[in-house]
Amino acid sequence: MAVSSCSCPPRVLNSYSSFECRSDPDFSGASIGDKPRVGSTRRVMASSFRGGGLSSLIFRFPPNFVRQLSVKARRNCSNIGVAQIVAASWSNGSVSSSPSSAAAAAASQAAAAAVSAVPVDDDVAVVEGCTRNGSVHIGRSDDSKSSFLRSPGSIAIHAGERLGRGMEKRHKSFEYGRYGNPTTVVLEEKISALEGAESTLITASGMCATTVMLMALVPAGGHIVTTTDCYRKTRIFIETILPKMGISATVIDPADVDGLETALDKNKVSLFFTESPTNPFLRCVDIEKVSKLCHSKGALVCIDGTFATPLNQRALALGADLVLHSLTKFIGGHNDVLAGSISGSEKLVTEIRTLHHILGGTLDPGAAYLILRGMKTLHLRVREQNSTALRMAKVLEAHPRVRHVYYPGLPSHPEHELAKQQMTGFGGVVSFEVDGDLETTTKFVDALKIPYIAPSFGGCESIVDQPAIMSYWDLSQAERRKYGIEDNLIRFSFGAEDYKDLKADILQALETI
Repeated sequence: MAVSSCSCPPRVLNSYSSFECRSDPDFSGASIGDKPRVGSTRRVMASSFRGGGLSSLIFRFPPNFVRQLSVKARRNCSNIGVAQIVAASWSNGSVSSSPSSAAAAAASQAAAAAVSAVPVDDDVAVVEGCTRNGSVHIGRSDDSKSSFLRSPGSIAIHAGERLGRGMEKRHKSFEYGRYGNPTTVVLEEKISALEGAESTLITASGMCATTVMLMALVPAGGHIVTTTDCYRKTRIFIETILPKMGISATVIDPADVDGLETALDKNKVSLFFTESPTNPFLRCVDIEKVSKLCHSKGALVCIDGTFATPLNQRALALGADLVLHSLTKFIGGHNDVLAGSISGSEKLVTEIRTLHHILGGTLDPGAAYLILRGMKTLHLRVREQNSTALRMAKVLEAHPRVRHVYYPGLPSHPEHELAKQQMTGFGGVVSFEVDGDLETTTKFVDALKIPYIAPSFGGCESIVDQPAIMSYWDLSQAERRKYGIEDNLIRFSFGAEDYKDLKADILQALETI
């Protein structure tokens, strides 16, 4: 980076002004009053300080850096590094005196360190600072919390921390990137609207949402209840990581309400956490019943509704305290972004958010935008996926080369009646077992032409997964069977392709085995 200074009247840098890229600036004939110029160069330049005072120095990273220094301090640019150093004397207007010698010395050291730390790059911004009497004006500052901007005594400050000090709450400031960003807040508000929640926390992945929720709400030495059928990484976290914190778990069948009641009576249970529908057998939990039971014993209920989506199931309305989603799946809907969410009361979500700010796992604005983009077609995709999955489940159940189909929309499903009561659609994923062994099942998967072979689901492109050699590849056959994972199990996520095309593809693949 190259930095230059000039003596000219103080100018207000509008935090929302557009950024212009111009040709290399000519510094030789700069006169007082010239407009500050920004250009690009392939060399590093450092200008000298002029006169008896210190020329104010800022590293401008348009547009976000100026916004970080503005009264709003809403943009996330605290991780810029050198750009955080501000060696300047702030004032609300022209001042007659130069900065004090101590201030000048401190700022000089900060500026020197900053300039020396800047590496030579192919495209480096050149900033010509504009100073007079040691004052620099950044936007308009009427907020009392940013009153230090009007004081000539503030020098060499960490802009993000100074502007954020005293307003750590996320609704007021994003003084550090880990605390969120405006795009993520928009996403949180939309998820809250879908779920009917007071608040939502967005995380970098579904597992991030799961782990931070469990650590935030279950105290050391606490006890949780979960179900046998669940996402494998969730099970691993509960079985191997939580015990290190003294947290134990009771595992029950998704339909075993009596088992849940026994666990609540025998242990001081903090939380009942399960998926509904579950992964991969799509079992359903009676959310209303378990919520009433847990609340009577002082336990919270969190439902992972990833397979259902908020359009097919409203867990909070059924009595759950929290609902969790892997936004990577149906809500994102395009198989191109990772994210997670936790929705519920302001009190509980704030408690989780506090730990989340410590641990990290923040979703960047670009990923949040991709989720928002996907949500625009969520209702269209889910409606099509619900329809295709139900129709294909019926076709598969009647096919001679299919042993069993797992889908809550089928009367043969153990929780079919429950699913009809608490769901408006049965989802876009169907699990089934083909008539064959591991190799036969692999042959069927390889014969499919439309779906991607991948361990995910919910996107507009269909995806097929053979858990025995994908999600559970590292376990022996005997170990897999403990979780009900047979060699011939298939999990098929139906996308937005035409039903007739998908049907023809699956039928021709079945004919090969």
